[in-house]
Amino acid sequence: MNLTLADPLYRQNLKALYRDTLLKDVMPFWMKHGMDREFDGIITSLDRDGSILDTDKSIWFQGRAAWMLSTLYNHVEKRSDWIEAAGSCLAFLEKHGYSTDGKLFFTVTREGKPLRMRRYVFSEAFAAIAHAAYAKATGDESYAEHAKKDFATYLKFSFEKGLMHPKIEPNTRPMMSIGALMIGIATAQELRANLGDVKISGHSCSEWADRFILEIQQFFFKPAIGALMEIVSPDGSLIDHFDGRTLNPGHALECAWFILHEGRQRGENSYIKLGLEILDCMWQRGWDEEHGGIFHFRDVKGKPVQEYWHDMKFWWPHNEAIIATHLAWHITGDAKYAQWHQQVHDWSFAHFPDPAYGEWFGYLHRDGTPSSQLKGGMWKGPFHLPRMLWYCGQLLEGHGIPSDSL
Repeated sequence: MNLTLADPLYRQNLKALYRDTLLKDVMPFWMKHGMDREFDGIITSLDRDGSILDTDKSIWFQGRAAWMLSTLYNHVEKRSDWIEAAGSCLAFLEKHGYSTDGKLFFTVTREGKPLRMRRYVFSEAFAAIAHAAYAKATGDESYAEHAKKDFATYLKFSFEKGLMHPKIEPNTRPMMSIGALMIGIATAQELRANLGDVKISGHSCSEWADRFILEIQQFFFKPAIGALMEIVSPDGSLIDHFDGRTLNPGHALECAWFILHEGRQRGENSYIKLGLEILDCMWQRGWDEEHGGIFHFRDVKGKPVQEYWHDMKFWWPHNEAIIATHLAWHITGDAKYAQWHQQVHDWSFAHFPDPAYGEWFGYLHRDGTPSSQLKGGMWKGPFHLPRMLWYCGQLLEGHGIPSDSL
């Protein structure tokens, strides 16, 4: 008999597994191999055994790692090595990350010389949540001000017209993406958790979260066809081209649990309903019935997807699916979500962990065999996996996520 979250013994064993994986495997791997003790910050491009593959640094991972370390310090254990490592990442980010217009670079050299500036401002969102969590950990108000400034920059470049150069010629094919909205939800939630419901750019964090959720519901969620779109026309209509038809199930499941979290924190049943609806339809579209695991991309009309990695299994969609199904069960008690959680948990822990050197492989073929041996790069580091282990561990404590944490 397959045990699920509905069984108390299963929950007890799962709590121990998540805690041990977080504290004895994943975080020690990054603390040992990733921290740059010469130039500050974290290096994330690591081989299977933790040896360095590339010394260039991802700026958004300086923020992501600092947030994760500060959050563990705030909610798990007051460990000096964690808060010192978080401070190292933020020191590097503050010294080398910012350009003259307040935006952050995406990549820099190990020493901090600029390499790449992206159109997007997701690095700013992660800097904001890192500064907020570090402010709470240290009691230093200057980091709270950093957090507010970073979020204001994120809002400015994401939503003020004309500041971000469009990816596609807007006069030919106008479109908008869900990414800035869903990352905006999580950023607002984390600032509120650590700083209170402060005002940024004229609105409170809760008001920003409301705006982002309602725009996702209005423009991107299509219950009639059972899909959360990544890209739509400005009026919310479908764009019948490769990009417009492409679904990202992992992204959608992450969005679903952000909305569920907001609904649960504020007692807003309409948000819980919306989050569950997104989870239900995107699980059906994302789960691979033949081999198990979450597909990376799907086409909303069932047509071929142009990206050749569309059927690969990346680590992070599975992390987000584990959180989404767990949180949905925690809120509703519905056996369906316990079963889905058991499916994605079992598949993930059977295929991603590296028994030889620890941590998880990031990229698998459709059948679950590793496509690459690397443990990190500019896109993978100590964020999605430890966040999942921590968040689900908090749910398994029985009291759920504390009201003052994401």
